[in-house]
Amino acid sequence: MRIHAEHIHAERIHASPEKHKLEEGAEMLLQFDKRGGLLPVVVQEQATGLILMVGYANYEAVQTTLQKKLATFWSTSRQQLWTKGETSGDYLIIKEILTDCDQDALVYVVEKKTTGVCHTRDQHQAARQTCFYRRVDLETNNLIKIEAFK
Repeated sequence: MRIHAEHIHAERIHASPEKHKLEEGAEMLLQFDKRGGLLPVVVQEQATGLILMVGYANYEAVQTTLQKKLATFWSTSRQQLWTKGETSGDYLIIKEILTDCDQDALVYVVEKKTTGVCHTRDQHQAARQTCFYRRVDLETNNLIKIEAFK
């Protein structure tokens, strides 16, 4: 079945006011109900663009993040709220928060207070600067440590 351009155009014109408000409006309408109360949160370093980690946020975590200006998440393993750095000192200072078109995912753009981010340690026993320190070898499907993050 071919879709004609006029059908696509008509679909856009007849989009619901709620959908338009969600996708184009200025009001924050985060969609916590889609995934059992949690939104995925990508954490990106402002200075480098490096992806540091991925976490999850519930309503309380987002509110705490907005109030403290520190990256706060819902720990799915411990089932509790946690502000990154409370125990390690590796705080992530919020510089900007982005949401996607459907308001069901976030990006915390941050400044690192220290050099570490990940709970794992490098060869010098220092906290790694990103949780994404390995890549998939597309030939073997094995994981290879990224040289800069060993």
